[in-house]
Amino acid sequence: MIDDFLLRALIAGIIIAVAAAPLGCLVVWRRMAYFGDATGHAALLGIALAMSFSMPLMLGVIVITTAMALTVTFATRHGTYAADTILGVFSHSALAIGLVAAAVLPGVRLNLMDTLLGNILTVSNSEILMMAAGAAGILLVIAFFWRPLLNATLSPELLVAEGGSILRDRLVFTLTLAFFVAISMKLVGILLITAMLILPAAAAAAISRSPERMVVFTAIIGIMSVTGGIWLSWQADIQAGPAIIVTASFLFVLLNLFRRK
Repeated sequence: MIDDFLLRALIAGIIIAVAAAPLGCLVVWRRMAYFGDATGHAALLGIALAMSFSMPLMLGVIVITTAMALTVTFATRHGTYAADTILGVFSHSALAIGLVAAAVLPGVRLNLMDTLLGNILTVSNSEILMMAAGAAGILLVIAFFWRPLLNATLSPELLVAEGGSILRDRLVFTLTLAFFVAISMKLVGILLITAMLILPAAAAAAISRSPERMVVFTAIIGIMSVTGGIWLSWQADIQAGPAIIVTASFLFVLLNLFRRK
């Protein structure tokens, strides 16, 4: 097994970056960054409930984020409010409820800094194995449904014409996104999960000419962000999560300047 904590952090970060690549591209194409926020913020409530009932943290997060994803999906489909309004209500309400639950539920001893901003440098071997299994599951689901997901992104009418289901497409996308939140919260925390999804994908969009190429470039940029962020965290003695996002932001600016030039 792996002894060096920096190496464990790097391996875990690469796993998450690869899993985030296709999901991040779909989030950017569909303009659903706010949905990622709503799902990520719900993870705090899942952590609090899991600790209160002595459950595995990842299981609690999966249950709550899945419930949030399903609720938001059906609310935006059948609700009387605009989608951004519903997402805003659910996103901030979930975060506030999670903070209250962490304060009042018995048996909850929560390090808010690590929960909100992540602490990948403390990842264990068993957590790496769980991340790898979760990432493999996400990639398999995305690969199997890639064509319908892409068709629904380009044109829902095209998806229906080919015999697909818009509801099934939304469920596949939202549930895989909820599962991604559960396995990646250790990397950048629940506040920065959406940034980990959209920044590498947005940076890759500047140099990509096809959907599949954009996914590959997103994975590469994500890996570079993780590597640079962990190095910056070690050198400057700062939280690894924000350092990873700062590195991704720098790459986003750099690639867009390169495109303009």
